[in-house]
Amino acid sequence: MGVVNVTPDSFSDGGSLFASQSLCLDAAMVRARAMVAQGASFLDIGGETTRPGIEAIKASLDVVVSIDTSTPQVMLEAAAAGAGLINDGRALGRDGALCAVASTALPVCLMHMQGDPKTMQDNPGYESVVQDIGDYFEQRISECERAGIAAHNILLDPGFGFGKSLAHNLQLLKQLQTLANKGLPLLVGMSRKSMIGNVLNRPVDERLHGGLAVAVMAYERGAHIVRVHDVGPTVDALRMAHAVINSI
Repeated sequence: MGVVNVTPDSFSDGGSLFASQSLCLDAAMVRARAMVAQGASFLDIGGETTRPGIEAIKASLDVVVSIDTSTPQVMLEAAAAGAGLINDGRALGRDGALCAVASTALPVCLMHMQGDPKTMQDNPGYESVVQDIGDYFEQRISECERAGIAAHNILLDPGFGFGKSLAHNLQLLKQLQTLANKGLPLLVGMSRKSMIGNVLNRPVDERLHGGLAVAVMAYERGAHIVRVHDVGPTVDALRMAHAVINSI
């Protein structure tokens, strides 16, 4: 899954695609085409600007478009524009989100986040990070099913970096297979994140090699979708891992 940000405050690219709406869309399309050419099967569109970007991508590229939003109205507009996946960092916790996704019949990715984005890293705590996240997913899956969202339309994202210390993130990756064993597809996003920077002492633009390592480890532990900024190198790394894992 390639990341296409259309907001001015992306941590990974400093909002480099954002100047004006038209320039933003043009730059996003260039990036989208490059990512698909490099092997992306999904494009995750970040930001609340939905319809123009999604319609342009769907008109020219054979790829599943994911909309990264927690806002019910944006979910509905994105679905109407041709999105194939809702990616919600609040796991449909906002008022109306459950009903909105149920009405679209689209698959949805539920991400775990402890606390609020503004304060989530202040002092995150767990009795057992993997068990606690697993329990959270069980509760959210039940809520989804009660709202009419079928289990086969649900993906899970453990939320690396969202309300988790470095130790939590490392333990979560180490034991990721535990969450994969729940039987629902896992989506993971560690690309360029601080867990890599903290271990390697690298700034955001020098975290590619660490990102490739954690992508392969996530795949080995059951991840189905890897959300990244650097599609080409990650595809190569995962193809090698796949060849080894599936060798006779």
